[in-house]
Amino acid sequence: MPRSVCRGATMVCMTSVPSVTVDPPDHDGGRLVHIHYQAVGRAYGLWDMIVFLHRAGLHIGEEDEIAASDLIKWKGGGPHVWEP
Repeated sequence: MPRSVCRGATMVCMTSVPSVTVDPPDHDGGRLVHIHYQAVGRAYGLWDMIVFLHRAGLHIGEEDEIAASDLIKWKGGGPHVWEP
């Protein structure tokens, strides 16, 4: 079970395993990506996901690793859906 970490005056708590959520594709195929409930950018493919995850300290280096990861919740289609 992941351990919780609480910080700051507002006592923001998060687990040691990031929560990654990818929204459904928008009108131009971009998908808003959230890590720890904060928007980190709009992905237009799995390469963008690699960049966002690396910036967050998750070193998933292959597109097939992202597609198979249990850390990522895909809304409105899985990792191969990039069109509205």
